[in-house]
Amino acid sequence: MSTVYDLSFDQLAERLASWGEPSFRARQVWTQLWKRGATYEEMSDVSPALRERLTGALPIGVELLDERTADRGATRKALLRLGGTHAIEAVLMGYRDRVTVCVSSQAGCAMGCTFCATGQMGLRNNLTVGEIASQVVWGRREAGRLPAATPQRLSNVVFMGMGEPLANERHVFGALAKLTQRDGFGMGARHLTVSTVGIAPGIRRLAYAHPQVGLAVSFHAASDELRDQLVPPNHRYPLAAVEEAIAAWRSATRRRPSIEWALIDHVNDTVEQAELLAPIARRLHAHVNLIPLNPTPGYPVVGSPPARIRTFVTALERAGVNVTVRDTRGRDIDAACGQLALSAFGR
Repeated sequence: MSTVYDLSFDQLAERLASWGEPSFRARQVWTQLWKRGATYEEMSDVSPALRERLTGALPIGVELLDERTADRGATRKALLRLGGTHAIEAVLMGYRDRVTVCVSSQAGCAMGCTFCATGQMGLRNNLTVGEIASQVVWGRREAGRLPAATPQRLSNVVFMGMGEPLANERHVFGALAKLTQRDGFGMGARHLTVSTVGIAPGIRRLAYAHPQVGLAVSFHAASDELRDQLVPPNHRYPLAAVEEAIAAWRSATRRRPSIEWALIDHVNDTVEQAELLAPIARRLHAHVNLIPLNPTPGYPVVGSPPARIRTFVTALERAGVNVTVRDTRGRDIDAACGQLALSAFGR
C-alpha cells in the first residue's frame, strides 16, 4: 500500500490540485510532513475537511504498535506498522554527541545468516521508498523526546535494521534520494550509512548512485570456509568478490568503508581469524567495528567474553588495523544488532 511518503512533491501537488486546492497548499503539506514529521491532525494550517480527505486517500502509514526503552531512555525500540500492513522495528539511539536511527529495509530477511534473529525469520516483504523514509521521519520527530543528555536532534541514519538493503536496492536507493533531497527531509548524504552482507553488484551500484553515502559490510569471517557457514550469501559472493567490490566503491567515492564483525565465542574470535582479516582491512583502508554477538533463540552460541575480545583487538591493532568495539545498546530490549525480530514482541 502506498503512503504519502511514497509521493514526490509534484505528485502530491497534482493530487491536491485535482481536489481544487490552491497551489501553495502542496508546499504547506510537504513541509509539515518532511521537515516536521507532523501528522495530518497536527497540521493546523490545513482545513479539517482536507485533513480528513488526506487521511483517507494518502495515509501517512506509520503506526506505533509497541515500544521498549533502555539505557535510561536513551535507546528506544519501536514496533511500527507501515502502510497498514508490514510490522517492522526501528531503533533510536541517543549518545552524548549524536542521535542515530537504525531503520529496516525489509520485513524479515532472506539472507539466512545463522546467528541473526531477523535472518531466522525469513523474508516477508520488501519495504517501499515511503515505508523506509517514514522510519527516518519518525526518528527525527522522536529524537526530541530523548533525555536531555543527548542532542535531541537526529544526526545519523544507518540501514542496519531488519533486512538486506541491497536486496531491496531500488527502494533503498529511492529512499536515500528522498532523505537527501534539499527541499524534502534534507539530510546530508554523509550522515547516512548502508550496511550489507556483501552483495557485490549492489556495492558497486551504490558507489555511483549515492557516492556520499557510507558503506558498512558485515564480514563476520575472513575465510570462505567459515563465512559460508555464517553468512550464506558468501556462496554467491565470496570474500574475493566482496573485497573487489568494496575496493571499487572506495576508488569511486574516496571514502573509508567499515567492516562489521559479530564476535562469536570460539567461532570467529580466534587470532587466526584476526590475522586473516588484518590484510583485507589494510588493503581496503577499512575501519573494523567489533561487537559481541547478541544472543538469539535460534542460535545456541554466545558472544565472545571480554578476554577473547581483547585478544582479538590486540591482534588487529598489532597488524596496523583501526578497530573499535561497539557499544551493545539495547541488549535488554532485544534492540541491539542482530536482534530485530518480531518475536521479541510476541507477534
